[in-house]
Amino acid sequence: MGGGPPPRPDGEQAPDDGALPASALDGLGSRPFGLYVHVPFCTVRCGYCDFNTYTSAELGVGPDGRGTPGASRDTYAQAAVAEVRRARQVLGDVDLPVDTIFFGGGTPTLLSPDDLGSVIDAARQEFGLAPDVEVTTESNPDSVDAAALARLAEVGVNRVSFGMQSQVSHVLTVLDRTHDPRRVPDVVRWAREGGIEQVSLDLIYGTPGESLADWETSVEAALACEPDHVSAYSLIVEDGTALARRVRRGELPMPDEDDLADKYAAADSRLVEAGLSWYEVSNWSTSEETRCRHNVLYWTGADWWGVGPGAHSHVGGTRWWNVKHPVAYAQRLGSGLSPALAREVLSAEDRRVERVLLELRLREGMPLSVLDDGGRAAVPGLVARGLLEVAPGADRVRITDGARLVADAVVRDLLP
Repeated sequence: MGGGPPPRPDGEQAPDDGALPASALDGLGSRPFGLYVHVPFCTVRCGYCDFNTYTSAELGVGPDGRGTPGASRDTYAQAAVAEVRRARQVLGDVDLPVDTIFFGGGTPTLLSPDDLGSVIDAARQEFGLAPDVEVTTESNPDSVDAAALARLAEVGVNRVSFGMQSQVSHVLTVLDRTHDPRRVPDVVRWAREGGIEQVSLDLIYGTPGESLADWETSVEAALACEPDHVSAYSLIVEDGTALARRVRRGELPMPDEDDLADKYAAADSRLVEAGLSWYEVSNWSTSEETRCRHNVLYWTGADWWGVGPGAHSHVGGTRWWNVKHPVAYAQRLGSGLSPALAREVLSAEDRRVERVLLELRLREGMPLSVLDDGGRAAVPGLVARGLLEVAPGADRVRITDGARLVADAVVRDLLP
């Protein structure tokens, strides 16, 4: 791995027992609480992805699926359950039912449904689940079949988010996606027949070589599946990824900003026509009930515990993150230590700035009181330019429909 000690992580070192400062526990239970469970396994590393994920070859797992504890899919759920139990110890005995559970990755459905169910059961035993708990798993279309989806519903999953990304084969090839796009309608149907209540589809636009017609084909194919929710994200070329290296070598062009804007507008128009409404800049749902409540929890600064290697958590203004490698993660838990690597205690100003950054992306916007004097002074000019609107008789400001593409620029004006 190279000589010398690893670089000091951002933030301060987290204590070995994972204890949180008293300020983090103040008000615990009065805010929504969620669990994010990171499953770091993939069969193939997608060229655009910079998430903390690993293939079997990268982890040294043999053909029999066995490897070092933490590196094997067969034992991973045990480590995740151990962290859920540690979370209960750290957070104390306050009444804290779990409102949302989100299995992300990676590809969570590379684990068996019963493994995911064991984590849900641990949350139920340690915290209790809210009566209307939302339990989501991400999934690749080629990682599940009808029987697996039915079993997921039986163990408590009631929402699934399929990584469709595109319906066009040459676009999927550039993204290193391996599923057959013709399988997407099948997995959506199997999910519904198996008893999963809500289905979301993820799309990516702006892939090099994707025409506007290609993108429109993908949007139409997604709508033909009648999803409850659609997420559409512009492709970002992240440093250190295979895609970034191909762009740097001149094999592929960088995504074009005008092209991205045209594709966003085309998607929004068609999704709205089909009965979906935006509630966050990159997310549309058929109703308020089919919004992703777990993501809303993030965007509104509630509390969540991130389980798994590299997972981030936030409770009461304290943010921390776990060691990244699955083996190191499992070893720390096996030794009775917290897997937390480092943390930061956010100042009141940090939290205010984050509220502006995140809440302005929501359809409901944010209270005007979140802005400082400079931000409030900028509001009339942004309203005059058609970028913001103030709800009549309400102390709230929201971005206009037409300004979503320049949301980041609006935020910069509000944080002088």
